[in-house]
Amino acid sequence: MTTSDCRQVSFDDSDTRRDEMHSTMEAWVDNLVDEVDEAVSSEQFEEWLDVQSHFHDYFYRNTLLITRQCLDATRVAGYRTWQNEFDRHVKEGESAIWIWAPIIAKQCPECENSPSYHDRSDCEYDETSPKEWSKGLVGFRPAPVFDISQTEGEPLPELETEATGEAGKLVPALLEGASILEVEVEIVSPVEWPHGDARGVCQYRSPAERPLIEVRDRENSADLAVTTVHEYAHALLHSDIDDKTERSKRELEAEAVGYIVGRYFGLDTSGSAFYLAAWESEESAAILDRLERISSTAAEIIDVVDEVITDE
Repeated sequence: MTTSDCRQVSFDDSDTRRDEMHSTMEAWVDNLVDEVDEAVSSEQFEEWLDVQSHFHDYFYRNTLLITRQCLDATRVAGYRTWQNEFDRHVKEGESAIWIWAPIIAKQCPECENSPSYHDRSDCEYDETSPKEWSKGLVGFRPAPVFDISQTEGEPLPELETEATGEAGKLVPALLEGASILEVEVEIVSPVEWPHGDARGVCQYRSPAERPLIEVRDRENSADLAVTTVHEYAHALLHSDIDDKTERSKRELEAEAVGYIVGRYFGLDTSGSAFYLAAWESEESAAILDRLERISSTAAEIIDVVDEVITDE
């Protein structure tokens, strides 16, 4: 069965229900791994990757500078890069976002300065001519960049990651079940949405406060539901994790939970494959390594939603 032709699944209230759920979820995770592998090799994903390769992966200091100057920035590039690589143009009147750009030049093997600075330093290295020195990082210079929101022109290729289908009572049930899952959740209108291109966010607060989930409202109720589940999974699994190097693994777990819960309630969640390919394009099997965490969290959310729907 693929997610595109799935129907809502139900399990009997019996002693074997949990085992049946786990077995089914394990099969679905196997499906998801296969779908991620297919997504990675697709023409759509290759086109998206080609575009992403033109955007720099900025180090922490520049990321902080960008955020301070443009809170909702998502993709930034230089003025000419937008023109030459993407056929987009910076809108008139936009202010540049300033970052530190690396200066790459020939550098002294001993003091690591460029030839001009080396000549003015106390370094006495003269074993080889500056013409023979290798290039390296010799400093930084201020450089202007612009966020995609400051430009206009040809659209960039996007991955089709949204869930589809008839969500029915799922969104109201998820909202009602928030207290049972010990989270707070708010559906925010697009006009008031403060988190840029993100569809949802999970904010971890003090131990005495429940995680706060905010989800951007949209007409596609199926995708709204799966996004809410994704953020629930973050709240349930990651509130005590503060390791930035593990972000891709956290996204993998949360999206896999959204995939399973959405599929359980009859939604087409095949778009999760593209989402995960973007995070773990070469490590789809990592989903299997976290099967227990994924399936137990999905089962917890399913149980709560099923209970809410049954009590209505």
